[in-house]
Amino acid sequence: MISSQKEQVDTTPMAKSLWVSLVLLVFLNSQIPSSQAQQEYVNNKQLDCDSGVTYNATLGNLCNGVSRSCNSYLTFRSISPLYNTPSSIAFLLNSTPTAIAKANNISDVAPIPDNTMVIVPVNCSCSGRYYQHNASYVLKQRGETYFSVSNNTYQALTTCQAIEAQNTYDKRNLLAGMNLNVPLRCACPTRKQEDSGFKYLLTYLVALGESVASIGGLFGVDEQSVLDANELSSTSIIFYFTPITVPLRKEPDPIKVASPPPPSPPPPPPTTASSADSSSSKKWVIVGVTVGAVLILLLGLSGFLFCYRRRRRQRKSQLPSLAPTSTETTKKTTDSGTTQSWSISSEGIRYAIDSLTVYKFEDLQKATSFFSEANKIKGSVYRATFKGDDAAVKIYKGDVSKESKEISILKRLNHTNITRLSGFCVHKGDTYLVYEFAENGSLDDWLHPNDRSKNKFKNSSSTLNWRQRVQIAHDIADALNYLHNYTNPPHIHKNLQSGNVLVDGNFRAKVSNFGLARELDDEEGGFQVTRHVIGTQGYMAPEYMENGVITPRMDVFALGVVILELISGKEAIVGDEKLLSSCAREVVEGENVREKLRGFVDPSFGDEYPLDLVYSMAQVAKRCVEQDINSRPGISEVLTTLSKIQSSTLDWDPSDELDRSRSVSQVSEAR
Repeated sequence: MISSQKEQVDTTPMAKSLWVSLVLLVFLNSQIPSSQAQQEYVNNKQLDCDSGVTYNATLGNLCNGVSRSCNSYLTFRSISPLYNTPSSIAFLLNSTPTAIAKANNISDVAPIPDNTMVIVPVNCSCSGRYYQHNASYVLKQRGETYFSVSNNTYQALTTCQAIEAQNTYDKRNLLAGMNLNVPLRCACPTRKQEDSGFKYLLTYLVALGESVASIGGLFGVDEQSVLDANELSSTSIIFYFTPITVPLRKEPDPIKVASPPPPSPPPPPPTTASSADSSSSKKWVIVGVTVGAVLILLLGLSGFLFCYRRRRRQRKSQLPSLAPTSTETTKKTTDSGTTQSWSISSEGIRYAIDSLTVYKFEDLQKATSFFSEANKIKGSVYRATFKGDDAAVKIYKGDVSKESKEISILKRLNHTNITRLSGFCVHKGDTYLVYEFAENGSLDDWLHPNDRSKNKFKNSSSTLNWRQRVQIAHDIADALNYLHNYTNPPHIHKNLQSGNVLVDGNFRAKVSNFGLARELDDEEGGFQVTRHVIGTQGYMAPEYMENGVITPRMDVFALGVVILELISGKEAIVGDEKLLSSCAREVVEGENVREKLRGFVDPSFGDEYPLDLVYSMAQVAKRCVEQDINSRPGISEVLTTLSKIQSSTLDWDPSDELDRSRSVSQVSEAR
């Protein structure tokens, strides 16, 4: 276990320099033996950015949990004016405003008071040896460093060592505009924690005056569980401004305390065994060791905020204004009597104005019956009707700069199997995007229906038949072939899944959701690498998950998974976290293939499917989901094969299959 130090710590001289703090830190750490852990406490090593020493604890939490991916939580203190809304915090930490608002029981658009502790839900996944949640950060100005980004901007949710390990930029030559990959510290419960009833782990930033016991009490967790989660003993020291892992039995409630208790110097550590026993339950945060570093951090943050505000005012004064529509004035009076400007806040929106329709908010209200529950499709998407034509309206709260990539891509695409973006509206700081409407929802709604999706489509039937499923597979391949081979530059969708495939009134597929799409640079030979791995489990290609490799073959892999869903009706993850992609080889190879295939086919088909063509489709899917990227076919080859299967399907008569099934039954009865 990590042991405490008996030397007295002087907290009086508040102006100690950082190098003195680090020297003392090294001395303290040299006295601490290592041991086995659930997750090793960082122990203030996040400040040691220049010694060149590598500490496992600073690189992340070990990937030693039951699951390689899980829901997790971070904490973050709001800072005005940069990160004081759910939208701005979500943008920084790669979460969603809605999830943050729900977790903290606040509005998803209202400002958050300064220094409020905010709970941030994230997805935590293994990346090599360590768990992490990936975010990205563009350096704003000269002088920012891995140290300032990790400790100032991200409030010690990451470390300078972890950022340096996952970026290629020389730490001595960082420039404004560089895009950093930021691995945020998180973890999934171990088997021991799950057996104890813990379902989630939360990364908490230790505040001045807090102890392990007080942190546990904040979340209703006993002290020993927090100690165990961080490989700490009852006499261990925890440090101000370091992350600590808190195990939770349920989703965290909003934190009631908006700011930490008033600072008070900790009592000096006792020198006798009896006094050590009497004070072991307090485990005070040590201030003296880090005060020099904290002072530097605060000074740096103040300078950064000053420069940022100044540059923000200059940038706003230079932005071109957008003339309002004929029925809307530049200033609009709200119900409370105040005025609010009608403006465009996103570079992506401004760029898209020339080719998209600018809708009036009043027209959107009428078209959606004032965004009624009856018109809600899913989430923040509503059905709208403009002069007899249906559309889908998606609401984005606040600035939509993260979606500007999707806007800029969609306005350049023109394919019948890709959903079309037709227009937008900006009202009171929220953005409304208007898309082509798909009457029959998503493919996921049909293959994996829930109570809401079973009867909400006007052309709904009990299930998709074989011909419809082959057509949908062909449509998806056609859209990907267009993206990979007929756009300039070529594009990769990166997030193909059944939920991102829409089905129109004629049961034709339309690929949607291009928020993660990426252009391919011909100079890189269609091969790119990223450390910012994000996607949906079950659909992500292995080379992308493990090494961040991005090629068109990752879309081919995802298409293979969707084809397997179309054949089987199963989800991308089957049962106890078994991947559907791993079933393909089992089904089409070895003995008793026909029997295995019949057992794999969606039972909703009954006997109305051509087994030979199902086998051909399964073979296509198997090749698409090969682990080796070089063994997968290109999308043009997949499209050619699916075209042949579709042609054969059109010639197939379902009654022939029914007659064949009856004949087999009669022979069996005769025997």
